[in-house]
Amino acid sequence: MNQKYRLSVNQSDTFDKTEQDIAQLDAIITSLNSFHILHNNKPFLAKITAVDFLKKTYTVEVNHNSYTVEIANELDILIKEMGFEVGKTKQINAIKAPMPGLILEINVSVGQVVNEGDNLLILEAMKMENSFASPRNGKIKSIAVAKGDAVDKGQLLIEFE
Repeated sequence: MNQKYRLSVNQSDTFDKTEQDIAQLDAIITSLNSFHILHNNKPFLAKITAVDFLKKTYTVEVNHNSYTVEIANELDILIKEMGFEVGKTKQINAIKAPMPGLILEINVSVGQVVNEGDNLLILEAMKMENSFASPRNGKIKSIAVAKGDAVDKGQLLIEFE
């Protein structure tokens, strides 16, 4: 099978290559992460200087110029075309009230650094106490409510920086 790859260089240039194209590359390993490449009778020195395996991103220095290269296989391309991205997560920057209720307790302050899972506040709704845990690590940017406030569904409670 001839696997296909899409290479994105510095998020501006895109190249589609196959395993066969890569096999025909005239490259010699000179040392760990360093290569001598001959392309159109021109020599190039290439060195991989940084690697992020989860994002499939590599920083490559070619003749003393640095490039960021992202490599995607056919599955990665399909997933991205479907609106998903491998290795990416949605950043939650605000906590909103899921239902109307009363703020019973606020356990954080503006500027405080919190970790994922830390208790932020307690909202009483329908005679039940609902504890809100931090969805991520971060710093509290603002608190839009105070203890004793009545809140509506969808109302902003806490913002992260």
